[in-house]
Amino acid sequence: MIAPNAQHRSLLLRVARREMLEHGLLPDFSPEALAEAKAIPGPAAPSGEGIRDLRNLLWCSIDNDDSLDLDQLTAADPEPGNLGTRVLVAVSQVAALVGPGSALDEHAVANTTSVYTPAKVFPMLPERLSTDLTSLREGQDRLAMAVEFTVDGEGAVVESRIDPAIVRNKAKLAYSGVGPWLEGEGPVPPALAAVPGLAENLRIQDRVARSLKTRRHELGALELETLDVRAEFDVERLVGLVPEGRNRARELIEDFMIAANGAIARFLAARQFPVMRRVVRTPERWQRIVEIAQRHGESLPPVPDPRALNQFLLQRREADPVRF
Repeated sequence: MIAPNAQHRSLLLRVARREMLEHGLLPDFSPEALAEAKAIPGPAAPSGEGIRDLRNLLWCSIDNDDSLDLDQLTAADPEPGNLGTRVLVAVSQVAALVGPGSALDEHAVANTTSVYTPAKVFPMLPERLSTDLTSLREGQDRLAMAVEFTVDGEGAVVESRIDPAIVRNKAKLAYSGVGPWLEGEGPVPPALAAVPGLAENLRIQDRVARSLKTRRHELGALELETLDVRAEFDVERLVGLVPEGRNRARELIEDFMIAANGAIARFLAARQFPVMRRVVRTPERWQRIVEIAQRHGESLPPVPDPRALNQFLLQRREADPVRF
């Protein structure tokens, strides 16, 4: 289908809205939700006991270049005596401004996430919240949930805790700048260089993230990869699709969020709090996977083995990255 007069964005937007509605999602906020967002006077203020003041840490955000909805920060702090590295992940505490049963909450319950389409991002919360009042913006004090975990020299998480905290983002960074710098293929981003000690802190974060990844793979995690692309428009006309390449900055955030999710799961399980989890089961068609490996000159054991499968996947990516 070709849009008249190259009205690509408008066409894609109509398709996105139709698909959302057909799948029970809400492309628009109700007047009640917008009124609630408008009535919120400002960012959540710390109240009650048990809120940690962590504003002194070297927090930074790493996201896409144009992201304003900053929902996580990271920081690291080596433990004295080489006992491990303390890693902290701060997640925006949206619940401090959005109450259960409110119109804003009902919209979030319906969509469960922001919906990303080529023509537009349909945010889970109105932009006044997502890009301002609950966003962990640079230089602003924000209320967050701080997930703290200690990683030993072998990449194992040995202890963790979760607390409400007040944090301050010291630098708004982007994958496109931090990734090449970590890999030795680009200069230090100006926003990173402007904060004393942050470059070394990010080096520590990168080292710990890689140790977490290595540990997961040793325990049988699979390294799967999909190709993400970003649509580029000249006003209404679609002019290209740009692949979003992986780099060490993206992997750092992924590895830390996986570890933080594990800490939260253990926190809830210890308190016997009911939660929903996504479980990856043993593949039902393992023999088919074995046959595919054989066609590529590799052998897999007759019973499912995640370590052997991951090794095969890594070999295939190395041998044929385009078709991997």
